[in-house]
Amino acid sequence: MDRKAQPAKTPEHETTYRRLRDMVLYGWLAPGQRVTIHGIASALDAGMTPVREAIRRLTAEGALALHDNRRVSVPHLTPAQLDELAFARLTIEPQLARLAAREAVSGPGDLAILAGQLADIDGDVDLAIERGDVQGYLSGNARFHFALYEAASAPILLSLTRALWLRFGPSLRVVMDNGGPSGPDLHRQAVAALRAGDAAGLADAIAQDIEQGLTRVRRALKG
Repeated sequence: MDRKAQPAKTPEHETTYRRLRDMVLYGWLAPGQRVTIHGIASALDAGMTPVREAIRRLTAEGALALHDNRRVSVPHLTPAQLDELAFARLTIEPQLARLAAREAVSGPGDLAILAGQLADIDGDVDLAIERGDVQGYLSGNARFHFALYEAASAPILLSLTRALWLRFGPSLRVVMDNGGPSGPDLHRQAVAALRAGDAAGLADAIAQDIEQGLTRVRRALKG
């Protein structure tokens, strides 16, 4: 009798990398915070070798910075780096939103499912803001954007965007440090545009949402 194939277990080094990546992306590690092999191994209950490999990979991706004294930390963005990230994000992510809307419109049922999924995630983001939950806000905000972008069927643009978020995400802590987002709920506007099948309106809402976060980070860098 044939047995069903068991799903392959994710190797420890890959699991450790993903968990450390999420610690950086979702604000568990703040810009400027030192990262040590022993500290991460203890926090993740992981082996030293997988932690070293995860730190090496994230340093190569720009999510961590290696200093002259071999100290590793979450980097602070410079104004010039922020300008580069702004250009790249505002070029790529609205296009992903347009493509996602077009993909969703091709199947009305898919459109309703995606819009409902995004609305649910936005509810989680709002709850995190009310509670002052930095990690909940950062993880929910990322989930919202990538749930949309993954629907675009554009793997190259998606991969580039993930790399950009690894560099930018930790700096979004300042949004919560200063009392949470201000201005219109652009996630809600994005969902409304998606429900209407308005690809241009969705892309515009995403661009405004990106600009809103960039503005808060720029102010923090100047301060």
